[in-house]
Amino acid sequence: MCHVLIIEDEPLVAMEIEDILMVNGATSVEIVDTEQAAVAAAISHPPKVITSDVKLFTGTGPSAVREIQKRLGPVPVIFITGTPGECIPCDPPGSIVTKPFSRRIVADAFQAALS
Repeated sequence: MCHVLIIEDEPLVAMEIEDILMVNGATSVEIVDTEQAAVAAAISHPPKVITSDVKLFTGTGPSAVREIQKRLGPVPVIFITGTPGECIPCDPPGSIVTKPFSRRIVADAFQAALS
């Protein structure tokens, strides 16, 4: 089973990411749009992979990921953002995909995160 947490505050982008991941092996996803919701969702249903935007409605993706990893240990992360220069801290394990993105780049990053 491959559960993925999608941290993204743009609904259409989140749905596009969900579609890409489901076609490429995710068995379930949860979409959240704030830092606090991301941490709560990860604790409730630990993800095998996280995708995260940098800027959120409330808080930031990197801060959410840092807190999730503090509580759960290392989880592969794909930061998908239009502001890669603001992805601080974007510590490994992870990668950065710049918006606008192609389906193939996200799919490749997801496959790399699974291996």
